[in-house]
Amino acid sequence: MSLKLAITGRPNVGKSTLFNRLAGRKLALVHDRPGVTRDRREGFGRFGDMDLSLVDTAGLETAKTGIEADMRAQTLRAVGDADICLFLVDARTGITPLDEVFADILRKSGRPVVLVANKTEGRAGRDGLLDAFSLGLGEPVAVSAEHNEGMGELFTAIVAAAEAAGLDAMADEEADEETSDAPLRIAVIGRPNAGKSTLINSLIGEERLITGPEAGVTRDSIAVDWSWDGRPVRLADTAGMRKKAKIYDNLEKMAVGDSLKSIMFAEVVVVVMDAMSPLDKQDLQLADLAEREGRAVVFAVTKWDLVKDKAALLAHLKERLDRLLPQLRGAPLVTLSGLTGRGLKRLMPAIERVHKDWNAKIKTRDLNDWLHAQIQRHPPPAVQGRRIKPRYISQTKNRPPTFVMMCSRAKHLPEAYKRYLINGLRDDFDLMGVPIRLIVKAGKNPYEDKKPE
Repeated sequence: MSLKLAITGRPNVGKSTLFNRLAGRKLALVHDRPGVTRDRREGFGRFGDMDLSLVDTAGLETAKTGIEADMRAQTLRAVGDADICLFLVDARTGITPLDEVFADILRKSGRPVVLVANKTEGRAGRDGLLDAFSLGLGEPVAVSAEHNEGMGELFTAIVAAAEAAGLDAMADEEADEETSDAPLRIAVIGRPNAGKSTLINSLIGEERLITGPEAGVTRDSIAVDWSWDGRPVRLADTAGMRKKAKIYDNLEKMAVGDSLKSIMFAEVVVVVMDAMSPLDKQDLQLADLAEREGRAVVFAVTKWDLVKDKAALLAHLKERLDRLLPQLRGAPLVTLSGLTGRGLKRLMPAIERVHKDWNAKIKTRDLNDWLHAQIQRHPPPAVQGRRIKPRYISQTKNRPPTFVMMCSRAKHLPEAYKRYLINGLRDDFDLMGVPIRLIVKAGKNPYEDKKPE
């Protein structure tokens, strides 16, 4: 069983850097600007012989309203759920009044605390390291998360804190051999302020993610583990993505890059659109991006409770989707309200249906019977006076469904005819809302290597 470790401290002391160091990967966004992390981010890592469940938290803020208050509530919840808290202070800055406030909160929480003085590389951090004793949380561990210094001492301190609390810090080898069902990975993407975080909070039934009327509240791509109808699900909340020409801030570029990574590792992508301005050009580009990455797509129109003529708008959206995104024709379109919860029950069945199609495997015999019928209905056009003869087709992989068709003069097969075949596959085998790949290859010419005598 893994040890749950919450990394806490005021803003800009290096919590996300240490989180990435312990996780062994760059999972959390790291920037010099204070307050980059807002939602608590979870991850797993192996530190020596310990399996760790890591929680990166937002910096503690004193505000009682707004986003800062929500960040504080998320941090305090992470502290309450943790086995051990790592309390980071900046050795270069020294102890601040906010550090003292947070030390008092951790002391009252009753959780084991390991005091960590970060940024101790060089001489600049010596005074701050000594000042950390004044917090009354024991001897501080001197580390530099960025330069990977002091990790051995930190490991020893975590083991000692775990043993003092009666926790088993060492990895259970037998538990490692146990396997569990892989979760269904869903990425929720969309423009800023479309209602992505609100949608996820409504789905899981708790205020797991910070929401607000301001655009750009979410920065990190936050993975949330959940269970639906007994099936494990991993939801990835992503930062809102604007047009590339409008992104000037380096932090926003990093957030968008994190969102794109979530799309790459997802199985199903939910494109969230605001009902007040649906199917914006950016919405179409995001859906096209998901299709090019080979992901199944579901469209979710939020804030549906604000729409007056619902039937007219729904018909308009379906027509525009089929016309502007023919490569995703038939993709599920779910109308809902993340705030009231209306329509949410239709979202997960739509995701499950499109995920099943994304994993579809079709028998070769059925495919070739279908191909012959398609050719008889609409033969390939002759190019330069010579006929093109499709010979047979088979499915080589799924996720997404990928087909290879052997054909004479494959290089000359028109793109329009390939689209005709792809549309036929989509309609006849009910592969709606998933990308379809059709690779056309030419058979080997048996006379190619023979030389005339």
